Amino acid sequence: MGETSTGNGMTSARPRGRLIAVVGPSGVGKDSLLALARRELDGELHFVRRTITRPVAADAEDHLAASDADFAACEAAGGFCFSWRAHGLSYGLPVALDDHLAAGRPAVVNGSRKVLPQMAERFPGLAIVSVTADPQVIAARLLARGREDADAVPARLARSAPVPAVAPVRVIDNSGALDVAAAEFIAALRAFAHPGALSPD
Repeated sequence: MGETSTGNGMTSARPRGRLIAVVGPSGVGKDSLLALARRELDGELHFVRRTITRPVAADAEDHLAASDADFAACEAAGGFCFSWRAHGLSYGLPVALDDHLAAGRPAVVNGSRKVLPQMAERFPGLAIVSVTADPQVIAARLLARGREDADAVPARLARSAPVPAVAPVRVIDNSGALDVAAAEFIAALRAFAHPGALSPD
């Protein structure tokens, strides 16, 4: 944890910045909301760029692509401050995130409901923004995206899991107009990042 001067020659512990994890099932529109928020909050909030063992795609999040071997090597060398596996892929958060939070600055990360308990333990003060949508809306988006066929969509929807109660949560419904959900999403990020100025409730 960092230190700040109190003005009398003594130092006090600097409060850590808060990590905000954005979670939600595939097809709910997380990437679209994060892209709009990044544009709006550039310079105000740090959006963590994850390393993922999948190629970069135009319709997905901006991430660093890595092979399984390269990911494992980076992980073994201590290049990630947090990593996990889900759906056959590996995900890593850069070790520089620790320094960013220790300096008292908040950050936003595209997270995973599966590892929220571990994230809450690893990052004290974690906050969660859970993006939801009507299942029929999600199904239509998944089909339009073209990555799953009609038979696979119900199985993907059935895998949706609740958000564990391990940290404060703000729920954003992205069933309707994207700009409406984006405004609520950005307000939630700001409220969690600066709790003294706004309330996420």
